[in-house]
Amino acid sequence: MEQKEKEQLMRIAETYLDENLLRIIISNPVPKQELSKVKIRPLLMKGNLIFQAEELAGAQAFHRNLSAEECAAYVTDLMDGRLRQLELDSRKGQVRVLVSKKGTLSIKEKRQQPKMEAAPLISEHNRQKSYILKEGTPIPFLVDLGVMTEEGKIVKSRYDKFRQINRFLEFMEDILPRLYTDRENVIIDFGCGKSYLTFAMYYYLHELKGYAIRVIGLDLKQKVIDDCNRLKDKYGYHKLDFYHGDIASFEGVDHVDMVVTLHACDTATDYALAKAVRWGASVILSVPCCQHELNKQMKNEVMAPVFQYGLIKERLAALYTDALRAEILENNGYRTQILEFIDMEHTPKNILIRAVKQGGKKDNRKEIEEIMEFLHGKLTLFDLLSD
Repeated sequence: MEQKEKEQLMRIAETYLDENLLRIIISNPVPKQELSKVKIRPLLMKGNLIFQAEELAGAQAFHRNLSAEECAAYVTDLMDGRLRQLELDSRKGQVRVLVSKKGTLSIKEKRQQPKMEAAPLISEHNRQKSYILKEGTPIPFLVDLGVMTEEGKIVKSRYDKFRQINRFLEFMEDILPRLYTDRENVIIDFGCGKSYLTFAMYYYLHELKGYAIRVIGLDLKQKVIDDCNRLKDKYGYHKLDFYHGDIASFEGVDHVDMVVTLHACDTATDYALAKAVRWGASVILSVPCCQHELNKQMKNEVMAPVFQYGLIKERLAALYTDALRAEILENNGYRTQILEFIDMEHTPKNILIRAVKQGGKKDNRKEIEEIMEFLHGKLTLFDLLSD
């Protein structure tokens, strides 16, 4: 599309991205485009209006939450060379957009005044949330870990942990098509700690979904490992095992289908990601923590006025680190997303890297090297996968 057409589409999107929106469906992908369809709906989250986009690619579905401004730019970008058809329904009217093979934009708009008595039908995300693990039904590992009472009621002080577990399972739900149904799936959780999410993962995949799985939890704290093994024996989780060991040196399996690493500190995340790539894991789920490596190296004359503030430099280093990790995974044949794991109000360490082995390797090594040169730093993950 030409710039004038992009601006026209942006204005249309901005007009309708409000509480009166019912839905937007964007489809008709250009050839060789993995993304087949995007559905957008309005949501109220903590009283704020946001727009949730569901991206459909093959048998997979990915979600992202956007502000009205972000969503308008997102829609315009999708229609600029990726998808060719847009259908928008709102109480304010209907819009149909088509983009020809030559990039010519065609917009049909039918405006109407919304009825004053019609209340917005936006779902309240927090009040009407349907969790994968239901409150009211006792789940043994959640009871023993102090999240639930024996009656199945969520302990008030542990509600954030309950939401975190369910949020993690939502990310897993999107990647179920990547799991094998005709053989056992091997899953490793590096740095499992008390294993809230390890137990949840096993319970969800094996007990609720019926997948054949073997799950291995690995941690450096022997007492934690002993406690987790005692609990898994109590529940009869025969395909769940916990081992004392280090991420970098673990060689207990010959292949792995999914690697999970949650809050592995600093370069421990890099070693876990490198292991996952070498194993050819189909799925990687990683929540990094304590990204000190780049922060210690990072310097740049242009950015010096910004880097002089320690807190700002620390947070920028963390963001640069995870963005580069995502690009390095792309360079190794993974389709990678960076998603919000839990709300920022609970912890700033709320980024989840989700990578699915799919398609060819991205030709971005030169760009990665240029960014590291600009920042005057290098990541352990880059060195580990340099071959």
